[in-house]
Amino acid sequence: MTRSDMRADAAGIRLFVFGLGYSSGRIAARVVQGGGSVSGTRRVAAQGAIAFDDRPAVLDALSRATHLLSSVPPLGEEDPVLAAYGDALADRPGRWIGYLSSTGVYGDSGGAWVDETAPIGTGRRTARARADLAWQALGARVFRLPGIYGPGRSALERVAAGKAHRIDLPDQVFSRVHVDDIVSGVIAGFAGPAGAYNLSDDRPCGQNAVIEHAATLLGLPPPPLQTMDDAGLSPMARGFYAENRRVANGKAKRLLGWTPRYPDYRTGLRACSAITSPIIASTQPKAASQDQR
Repeated sequence: MTRSDMRADAAGIRLFVFGLGYSSGRIAARVVQGGGSVSGTRRVAAQGAIAFDDRPAVLDALSRATHLLSSVPPLGEEDPVLAAYGDALADRPGRWIGYLSSTGVYGDSGGAWVDETAPIGTGRRTARARADLAWQALGARVFRLPGIYGPGRSALERVAAGKAHRIDLPDQVFSRVHVDDIVSGVIAGFAGPAGAYNLSDDRPCGQNAVIEHAATLLGLPPPPLQTMDDAGLSPMARGFYAENRRVANGKAKRLLGWTPRYPDYRTGLRACSAITSPIIASTQPKAASQDQR
């Protein structure tokens, strides 16, 4: 059994999270399940979280935290956490620090494999690359993440809502990661050395294969094959398709003892389907349900 398969022993851990969102919220829940405690920020105070701009409350919570995690992406050209609280973070050397980064820092590799030794900052996410390096300079465990999916946020929902696209780019390939594998990777990183780690699945593939498998699981026809112009993609979506890369995860496996529970999109979507398909079906109009039988 690998460390990522075991329940986290988080007793005594006091985790502070900048940006309690989809992935970081699940990390927080796992820490609580393991016996630790969690506090953190949102843009505005809600659900027990502190408002990001409430500096006295944030500094007070930070002073009591044993572990710090930031999931806040750059805003414009700067990292808002480092801009607002970098001085406070530097005042506590030795505290565990984690940062959720992006494999977008590698830019386009033409579909070739990239690992943590590959240069960063050559793609469209230069601000993210600078933040990535700045967090590493603080001694952080930087977790570089590809396309994130999981219950409620996967190709299943996009296909069911008629918002999925199949783009006629046969050579397009990328990596992805199930949110629960992010959780287990970060938890494993509590005992690992500082540095950058790719947390990704084992089998990169094109986006079309993911969309087609989601449609199969839902018993729906896949969306038609289109050009990017026909699909009316946003500039952000076009940027996604402009970069091809396969992300290697061997370092996290070697140094953290981490193994993805969902090594490919098929196992990951199947797990999501078991949770979300009944919900999706219950929200579809009756006429559409009759057409699908």
